[in-house]
Amino acid sequence: MERRTFITTALAGTACLALGVNYYSTSDISVNRQQDSKHRLLFSVLVPVFLDGALPDVAALKRDAINRTLDTIEHTISILPLDTKAEIEQLLEMLEGRLGLLILTGSVTPLMMRNQAELVDMLQSWRSSYLDLMVTAYQGLREIVMASYYASPEHWSRLHYAKPSFLEDMN
Repeated sequence: MERRTFITTALAGTACLALGVNYYSTSDISVNRQQDSKHRLLFSVLVPVFLDGALPDVAALKRDAINRTLDTIEHTISILPLDTKAEIEQLLEMLEGRLGLLILTGSVTPLMMRNQAELVDMLQSWRSSYLDLMVTAYQGLREIVMASYYASPEHWSRLHYAKPSFLEDMN
């Protein structure tokens, strides 16, 4: 076998394998999307990273806070302007697909399989990226998570914020 034939065959085989893996994982993801149409699984991985230090230390309270935040994220995305919602959906779909992950993060490892340090490194690289698109992606995800978490009055105490009392001012 000639060297050129071997290299061409190896490249063609690798390309077919990559396409097969991408096709297989895409069909896998579409099944998951039917069960998780609002990107809840993806955000369940990102919320603890963005809210590190803000979430309660007790496991049950932490889980409840994350679940309430995930519900609020779903609502927050639903009331966004259509163009903003479309951009967020496109970003989330890319993060759930292997090809999108490869483009955005340089790895095809799903975010759900990464540890917290890897996720922090990924988000920090987006935050300090020279590409405005990556910085915007980071800021968009961060703002959705933070706004959704702090939308709940029970979390305001950590900010040392108290709800204004208009009735007391009237007396």
